[in-house]
Amino acid sequence: MTISEISGGMKKQKKHTILIIDDSDVNIAALMRILSPDYKILVAMSGNEGIELAKSTTPDLIILDIIMPDMDGFDTIVALKKAISTRYIPVIFVTALSRPEDETKGLLLGGSDYITKPFSPEVVKQRVKNQIRILEYIKKIEQLSRIDQLTGLPNRRSFHERLLSEWKLAIREKTVISLLVMDLDHFKKCNDEFGHLMGDTVLQKVAKIIDSITKRPTDFSARWGGEEFIVLLPKTDSDNAITIAELIRSNVENKLITFNDGKSTNITISIGVNTHMPTKNCSLNDYLHYADDALYLAKRNGRNNVTVHVPG
Repeated sequence: MTISEISGGMKKQKKHTILIIDDSDVNIAALMRILSPDYKILVAMSGNEGIELAKSTTPDLIILDIIMPDMDGFDTIVALKKAISTRYIPVIFVTALSRPEDETKGLLLGGSDYITKPFSPEVVKQRVKNQIRILEYIKKIEQLSRIDQLTGLPNRRSFHERLLSEWKLAIREKTVISLLVMDLDHFKKCNDEFGHLMGDTVLQKVAKIIDSITKRPTDFSARWGGEEFIVLLPKTDSDNAITIAELIRSNVENKLITFNDGKSTNITISIGVNTHMPTKNCSLNDYLHYADDALYLAKRNGRNNVTVHVPG
């Protein structure tokens, strides 16, 4: 996953989904006329129905009436904000209640905006567009916070999240999971000889090699920090993990890295491999630690090699 893939994905994004929760056919029809050309519309005619639909579909935005039988809009937003799956969905109240104290209450309960009836179609369009823009901006910032800006690979935070998810999945499905921990050899010497800007070029080239080799949908490569990289290989046994590690090692070794000033260099990489079938009693920290131990042995064994952790 790279920055360009993220931005490309955002450009190809489907229509945003809006959930209308209102018990009035007239209001629903009016809102659909205004919004359906630009958005996918879902409809619920009661608070309870709206809450369940929001949980099952996770819309991008909710438009909520206040005056409804059984469960009014205030009670509905309280329930939405309590549930983990719906708490961050922005809610716009569209209601006939026009008193300042009603608007204040709606905003204090977590409403993002408040529109009173009768409403102007242009006002509704713009208020909705404003909330969607805020939503897109937050999502973009969240995505970029998981990317290493130099190499375009996911960063350490992103890797930890993915590792935890795949670890739990491996426990449920009783499958093996492999880990490659990598470190560039004598990288400090490269920085000292060519400068830090050239060192950045080396990191970028190596990242591209790793990313080009780990192409299965479940493979997940990241920059671990400094000159270290890490690759997660779910449902991959030790032999296949070694094959992938050796492919990365040989491609890095054979890559002539040329700089803008015409200078060039080669660099090598050491790789530690750990394969394990986790259970509920296994330690994720130990799993990482053993992969790191294998990397340390690869360094001790002369660098530019792949070393596998052997359970003691």
